[in-house]
Amino acid sequence: MFSTRPLRMQASRPFAFPTPKEGQSAHTISQRLRTLKRVPPELIPLGIVLGVAVGAAAYSSIRKLTTDKTLRLYRNKPEDREH
Repeated sequence: MFSTRPLRMQASRPFAFPTPKEGQSAHTISQRLRTLKRVPPELIPLGIVLGVAVGAAAYSSIRKLTTDKTLRLYRNKPEDREH
């Protein structure tokens, strides 16, 4: 019905990564921290929960890899295998 509508679609990349307005493209830490003020306050608890979940997953995985004695860390040598 509207065959020309897909032709008018624009790429979303310029919106996700806008070109720098000034000649200097490098950002300092303070400039990046100022952009945190643009984050909606509703997303801050979500970020905290995700951060805790990723931290707990990393801790759990590292603890499992370091304490579990039944994990095979290396392949068995052919002469050690039982046939």
